[in-house]
Amino acid sequence: MNRLAKEKSPYLLQHANNPVDWYAWGDEAFEKAAREDKPVFLSVGYSTCHWCHVMERESFEDADIARLLNENFVPVKVDREERPDVDRIYMLFVQAATGSGGWPMSVWLTPDRKPFFGGTYFPPDNRYGRPGFGSVLQSLAQAWRQGRARVEQSGAQVIEQLREYSNLAAGQGQGEGSAADSAFHAFRRAFDPRLGGFGGAPKFPRPSVLNFLLRYHASTKDEDALEMVLVTLREMAKGGMNDQLGGGFHRYSVDEHWFVPHFEKMLYDQGQLAVSYLEAYQITADAQYAGVARSIFDYVLRDLAHPEGGFYSAEDADSASDPAHPHDKSEGAFYIWSRSELVAALGEQDAAIFSRGYGVEERGNVQEDPHGEFTGRNILFQARSAEDDGVIAKARETLLRVRSLRPRPHLDDKILAGWNGLMISALAKGAQVLTREYPEDAAKYQLAARRALDFIRGHLWNDADSLLLRRYRDGESAIEGFLDDYACLILALIDMYETSFDAYDLSWAARLAERALNLFEDPEQGGYFSTPAGKADLVLRLKDDYDGAEPSGNSMLTLALLRLGRILGREDFGRSVERALAAFSPRVQANPTAAPQMLVAQALASGKSMEIVLVGPLDGAMLATIRQRFLPHAVVMHPEPAPVSMPPVDSKPTAYVCENYACKLPVTTAQALAETLQ
Repeated sequence: MNRLAKEKSPYLLQHANNPVDWYAWGDEAFEKAAREDKPVFLSVGYSTCHWCHVMERESFEDADIARLLNENFVPVKVDREERPDVDRIYMLFVQAATGSGGWPMSVWLTPDRKPFFGGTYFPPDNRYGRPGFGSVLQSLAQAWRQGRARVEQSGAQVIEQLREYSNLAAGQGQGEGSAADSAFHAFRRAFDPRLGGFGGAPKFPRPSVLNFLLRYHASTKDEDALEMVLVTLREMAKGGMNDQLGGGFHRYSVDEHWFVPHFEKMLYDQGQLAVSYLEAYQITADAQYAGVARSIFDYVLRDLAHPEGGFYSAEDADSASDPAHPHDKSEGAFYIWSRSELVAALGEQDAAIFSRGYGVEERGNVQEDPHGEFTGRNILFQARSAEDDGVIAKARETLLRVRSLRPRPHLDDKILAGWNGLMISALAKGAQVLTREYPEDAAKYQLAARRALDFIRGHLWNDADSLLLRRYRDGESAIEGFLDDYACLILALIDMYETSFDAYDLSWAARLAERALNLFEDPEQGGYFSTPAGKADLVLRLKDDYDGAEPSGNSMLTLALLRLGRILGREDFGRSVERALAAFSPRVQANPTAAPQMLVAQALASGKSMEIVLVGPLDGAMLATIRQRFLPHAVVMHPEPAPVSMPPVDSKPTAYVCENYACKLPVTTAQALAETLQ
């Protein structure tokens, strides 16, 4: 075993038996590199990453490659989910140097942490048009020995270029509408009108794009914006990317049909996509969208929930197909089926529904695995509507029961504050939107959200110091929270307040917001750094603004401060948002499709505001009237006691609807409220 055996990260523990002399990120590794005059090899990944597993099997378990690493470098392993700050800095370098990024990420650093060479996955020898890892190690070791000064100079230049990129020149905060229009037209050009999604294979869901388009539709009434979202959500739900038996979405589709997924499941995808389906349901009242959201919640509450509350991070793409050989793993083994397995579970007649040829006939076509990786196996997808189809429903229950006996994929059981914030927001939204049609489920979602918040407060929040920690695992809470942890948790508390109207949620959200501004805000240039000042182990402080698989911390904190500021009347939060939006304006104008969630924040800041103030006893019908509507510019409040300026009418449940800080006459019935919200 190496040093990683002492770590808590599931990813680092996966490498504890490698012959590589791994160090965790920290001063010890870099002090050794300086003392022995060696560069550092930094390997970044996460425990459910398929290609991380491949590189481990091919290279890090190989004795010859391990010897090359140990003799010529100081090897350092980082879990990018625990240390996104480290990951962001060096991923920015890799993307700038190679034009792309991903995991595993491989970067070579000087002893003072400056990068000079990098890439992603390297095969053990020359293949796939990539240089072999062994030859790369030999070449870089030779370059260091023969031209160290040149290598160090290159690293210093890289850091200066990255620092220049990270400095935002403040704009005037104008032209947000044109940036939104530009983003909309760019997404429309990239949209696949037949299969949904944007661009060709591989297809990623990227929920922040869907959030932006739904809000663009709400403000402009452009039907194309809505249709892009609805087609994408429908087609995604049909495909193999959606676990048709157990619920929940896999990470992405390797083909354009959403058919063959990359099988890992991430908590942040579940939370964000559940919100997209719930909002589609609000807009259309089409039960299919509510059904997908409920299946996501079923999966998360069944398979990702900690017994005390809180949610685990992910499930692996790889798993064992034979319980007798638990270490012989392959991608998708838990999810795919041979025809003989289907016949054994369902009988010949019903199995034909699920295995007609290789795929399932859909509109006269047989869907084929475009890569041939799963030929002879069935990836379940929805070829026809299963509504009111008793045969399919019964078969699904049978297959789920049979599948539950298979070896499960590896569970990454660390609990991350930010990702839990995304999931809590989704559950709170589900409790609101689904109360009327699915009251028992809605109550269950609200309870789960509350228990998760209680878990975070008990394990990741230091009340005395107003300090949020990022990660809990196996009894240990560690790593000071980053910008996205604070931002996502603040939004979760706001969403929970609008669900249960517990004043404590607002007071905790306010403390988190104040602490976040103290730790992360750049009061002079505007915007928010991802990390606090004074982190000696980082060569750079970045202001992350890319809304990718996860929304950026800057986008989320601007949204959180806008909403919280309006509820609490905190003008200081609003001023901070103004500075941030002005700072990011040039970048957003130049590349609006990179920041769709920031465009959502801009629209909320510059568009018509709406405050719905409920006073007196809460009325279920009035709440349902609000919650069945998609009102992205609204905040909902139930202050106790009622403001003097907004008393209940005749002691009845009363609603005040205020737009642009002018309030309409109070109403006391759900019908009158519906007319006011028209």
